[in-house]
Amino acid sequence: MRLRISHQTQYSYDSPLPYALQRIRLCPQSGPTQDVFSWKLDVLGAKEEVRFNDHFGNDTRLFSVTPGTSQVTILASGEVEVKNVSGVLGPHSGDAPLWLFQQETALTQHGPLATELLNGDERNVDLLEQLHDLSARIRQRVSYRVGATDASTTAEEALNMGEGVCQDHTHIFLSTARRLGVPARYVSGYLMLDDTVQQVATHAWAEAHIDGLGWVGFDVSNGISPDDRYTRIAVGRDYRDAMPFSGIRVGLAQELLEVHITVEQ
Repeated sequence: MRLRISHQTQYSYDSPLPYALQRIRLCPQSGPTQDVFSWKLDVLGAKEEVRFNDHFGNDTRLFSVTPGTSQVTILASGEVEVKNVSGVLGPHSGDAPLWLFQQETALTQHGPLATELLNGDERNVDLLEQLHDLSARIRQRVSYRVGATDASTTAEEALNMGEGVCQDHTHIFLSTARRLGVPARYVSGYLMLDDTVQQVATHAWAEAHIDGLGWVGFDVSNGISPDDRYTRIAVGRDYRDAMPFSGIRVGLAQELLEVHITVEQ
């Protein structure tokens, strides 16, 4: 499926910024599940300092904000042909070793509530079926509700609240899969929705590495494996490794953020 994507992010400040640096991961790359036909990243109010692929293989760019600027606008857009591979990406590749994706992070640290999820099914099933069952239990345990959590919410905290969004569902899956000894990683990207073109946030899902299959995707929030509606942007051990934007700024200016995303066939 050919998808047309537009992602505009605007930062407005109530006073000029003396200095700010922004790290951007918003450029998809061609791979087993997608071919990027065209893509461009335009940033107004800042200039590109350097671009590189990080140790997870993500296209990463650093921009310095023009001193005295009070508004920065970032526009990423293009067309991507996405393939339906039933969530199976295949063998691991890249500089990051598999064992790195078995390690806990601050956002995916395993706790007693995550252990309860693993104790919920004692049947003798293969690993792929076990992970699909795990995904379903997470979705039943943590209902989807926008605004219930934020970017710093941990997997255990989301389980305790019983509410969260795709980021939280993914972190819980990573926490529990890694406790089973399975390498698992966070994926950020875009999802074409059936009922709307306009969106206000990117999407997140998990991938687990299974012997004989390689990386397999699990969208816990929607209860499916990613298909040709999913465009991959970045991967990592958790949200912080794959987040679209991160940075630092100097000064006391208050920030207002506006995001507009469209994903359509």
